[in-house]
Amino acid sequence: MTGPDGLADDIDLDHGPELRTVAMPADTNPNGDVFGGWVLGQMDLAGAIAAGRRARGRIVTVGIEAMSFHQPVNVGDEMSCFATIVRVGHSSLRVRIDAYVRRWLTGQIAKVTEGTFTYVAIDHQGKKRPVPPADDVAAAQQSARTAEPP
Repeated sequence: MTGPDGLADDIDLDHGPELRTVAMPADTNPNGDVFGGWVLGQMDLAGAIAAGRRARGRIVTVGIEAMSFHQPVNVGDEMSCFATIVRVGHSSLRVRIDAYVRRWLTGQIAKVTEGTFTYVAIDHQGKKRPVPPADDVAAAQQSARTAEPP
């Protein structure tokens, strides 16, 4: 429900996919198959959302490892990417991303790919910076939820 301040107070955005999208015809090769690069790009976006939120600022992708494609993504499939931060270093974050689809015509759910992406926190000049401690992030998020609207 949305309160008088326009904020939704009963929505839990901390659980569920970081990204949900639909594969479109423009995302395919001449054979009609969705490009693996499109899938990888959606996963990178999902991981960047999670990493940027945890790093509280700019991040860049510096590596992708252990990428496995299990099943194809078809036009019309609804793809959901779930991101889990598995390691936080001084300036880097490793994020595991699992991608599932809900098949367009059948509604069947299938895991299509998974991978681990590494991001580095950067400052406004593009230089590495430390990732803030988790308690600082939690405090800032709590403060933002309870702050008075302007």
